[in-house]
Amino acid sequence: MKVLFVIQGEGRGHLTQAITLESILRRNGYDVVEVLVGQSCSRRLPGFFNRHIQAPIKRFFSPNFLPTPSNRRVSLLRSVGYNLMHIPGYIQSMRFINRRIRETEADLVINFYELLTGLTYLMFRPSAPQVCVGHQYLFLHPGFRFPHKNRASLFLLRMFTRLTCIGASERLALSFRPIEDCPTLRIRVVPPLLRREVLACESRKGDYLHGYLLNAGFGVDVRRWHESHPQTPLHFFWDKADENDELCVDKTLTFHRINDVKFLRYMAGCKAYATTAGFESVCEAMYMGKPMLMVPAHIEQDCNAYDAEQAGAGIVADTFDLDRLLEFAENYTPNVEFRYWVRSAESRFLQILEETVHAESYPLAAPYALS
Repeated sequence: MKVLFVIQGEGRGHLTQAITLESILRRNGYDVVEVLVGQSCSRRLPGFFNRHIQAPIKRFFSPNFLPTPSNRRVSLLRSVGYNLMHIPGYIQSMRFINRRIRETEADLVINFYELLTGLTYLMFRPSAPQVCVGHQYLFLHPGFRFPHKNRASLFLLRMFTRLTCIGASERLALSFRPIEDCPTLRIRVVPPLLRREVLACESRKGDYLHGYLLNAGFGVDVRRWHESHPQTPLHFFWDKADENDELCVDKTLTFHRINDVKFLRYMAGCKAYATTAGFESVCEAMYMGKPMLMVPAHIEQDCNAYDAEQAGAGIVADTFDLDRLLEFAENYTPNVEFRYWVRSAESRFLQILEETVHAESYPLAAPYALS
């Protein structure tokens, strides 16, 4: 069976999920024929993705969310203005996606939350069934609980999520815990897709704090805390293009350029973890039993952090107040059930994908609705 991946390339979460799913599919006789990655000019494709993905990679121009001038949270106004200016380029990208679906003769398209895939299915109606994968599809589940945030932002998040999955036969919602499926909305709740390297890690409790910053502007918070607590070792990872692989501020504070092998090594040996609440790294920390401080960088991460907090994984804050993290870590108890849930991912995904491809038919109009 020929499978084509289309991936939203901003951040590392969707990329690592695609690596994991490709490995699962290849072990079970699927042929992942090509990987299309949507990218903007502001971020580059991480080296770990090029090293681990086996299928040929092709890139296309895709929408992007721009940060505020302080490089912390996402700026909605800047993002909307930027993307409106580039609509002609996005239309060309949709034509490209449609052409690759046709020319690869894919039997199945797996969409990792790429907006232009949903719009391609709206405009061109490719014949290959589409399955969407992402924790964001849990936001469309009637049982999901949202944080008390701006209603307009939550509405836009859900609308954006609906647009990414136009034409989808199934929406696979990655979740921290089992939740009942919602067949009427084509939502199947599935475990996170964690890499085999994560599953094989031996976790231990070290003396340092580990962290990941989606936007480099949060580094100011980390430096400020460090000035008051120079005795606590800190190792933070970021994707700051104009810095070296390592920025050693002093003996106890180092900023690292994101590197998958090094990141997991530091995760496995840390005392606790501080993050901007990306779904993937939160799951990795939960699997290794690490207490967390989550500082969301945008509305989607607000939802991630709230959901993870409900699952007992950590605490949510507006700044990197690592005192709170150390206090929380004193009485933290890992969620053992989460490990069993994660390890059931392969069998659940294979069953759903087989059902999707071999299903006799779907109602013609339903997959293209925005429900």
